[in-house]
Parts: sequence; C-alpha cells; structure tokens
Amino acid sequence: MNISFYKYQGAGNDFIVIDHREAPLKNIDNALVAQLCDRRFGIGGDGLMFLTSHPEYDFEMHYYNADGNVGTMCGNGGRCIVAFAKHLGIIENETNFLAVDGPHYAKITEEGNWVELQMIDVEQIANDEDAFVLNTGSPHYVKEVSGLEALDVYKHGYEIRNNDTYKVNGINVNFVEKKPNHLFVRTFERGVEDETYACGTGVTAVAMAMAKKDNRIGHIETPVKVLGGNLEIKFNYNGQVFSDVFLCGPAEKVFEGKIIV
Repeated sequence: MNISFYKYQGAGNDFIVIDHREAPLKNIDNALVAQLCDRRFGIGGDGLMFLTSHPEYDFEMHYYNADGNVGTMCGNGGRCIVAFAKHLGIIENETNFLAVDGPHYAKITEEGNWVELQMIDVEQIANDEDAFVLNTGSPHYVKEVSGLEALDVYKHGYEIRNNDTYKVNGINVNFVEKKPNHLFVRTFERGVEDETYACGTGVTAVAMAMAKKDNRIGHIETPVKVLGGNLEIKFNYNGQVFSDVFLCGPAEKVFEGKIIV
C-alpha cells in the first residue's frame, strides 16, 4: 500500500504528518511508527502525527513519539499540523482543533509560515531542588545553567530523565541560560531519548519557570532561541496562574512523498 506523507518542521523540530481522515492505516503499531521515524531506515522525524476528522472541531491531532509510543502534547507538532491543515484546505488562517490535552486555538499569520498556538493554562509549578517541574501538555524539568553552549545536554538530560524520580513515566529535561534579550534553551526529549533542535512545550515551560523565578507579573512576551531557530512565548501571569498562553514560531513543509507499507 502506498500512503502519502508530508514532512514538516518547526524551528528544527521535525515531524512526519499523514492525512488520516479516510483511515488509510488500519493497524498503527509502535514498530511501524518507530521505523518511519528512524533517520537511517525510515523517513526520519522527532515524531509522527495523524490528522483525523472530528465532529466538533476542525480536526483532531494524534501524536506519536519517535520511539513509536503514543505521545503527550507536542507544541511544535501542533503548530506544524495547523500548517498542514491549511495546506489540505481544511482551515484558512484560524482553527480550533482537538489534541490529547484538550482543545486548542491557533492562527496563522499573513506571511503563511508563522503559527501562534494557544497552549493550556498552567497553575502548578513544583520544585526539585533548584529546578522547576511543571506540565504544559507534557511534563517538563527546567534547570537554569551557565555555559549552555558547551553543556553535554545528552549526558545530563539522560541522567535526569532516567533517575529514580522520573524513570518510570519519563520527563523532558530543559536547560536554560538567560541572555540579554532572550532565553537560550536546549532540551533532552523523552520518546526521542536525545536532544532535539526545539521543543515547543519545553520552551513554554521554561518561559513560565523563569517568570515565576523572577516574580514577573502581567502580560509577558519571551523570545527564545533554540538550536533550530527562534520561538516566542506569550502569556498572562497573575502570580498564581499562567493563562492566554501562546507558543509562536515558524512551521514549514519540507517535502512530501509516499510510504510503502
């Protein structure tokens, strides 16, 4: 069977995307998804998404990690699937769609490749010694460091993700360094089990953690630099709740092709 696929990337976070509205794949299993995401023996990607129909929303997003397992919310994946929905003609420049963590609103700018995705509100941020732990649709560990350019993110991220506290359910590990006009963030992602070029829910978590740490209140806009480019996080913070949260950045089609399965 030949199945059409599309490759999208958002700040270097790359995904295989499949139009699943007519259900061309009947038996989706971990091994098949992992094979397709493999960068040597498949298409390659940090994850795979299926776009399906939904009676109450423009579409529904189903996200799988690169290891083949069903994933939690992926922010950059959400922005990419919005761009894909526009490519398919399902939406114009605004949408309401459903993901694993609930409904999401998103809008696409007139330029066509900048997607602003509304994320879930966040009320709880815990501490793990000098780090922060919170869930922005996926669980995240945030630690401020210096010399991030030279840090061995794989080594330290792997150790934290697999320590006694987090090894059962896993956690995404974010390291952040404050720069004069932006935050610099590098992330070790569970499910990929490696550093990725960007993580949308991760930079959202980082921006929130740093706002809490610095006791910043009000409407906050945070530019973030990742290995794959630039993102921006916008939210309101009243000292207790982060609301009206938007993850903003590029989402671009890279190529398309056929999968033989």
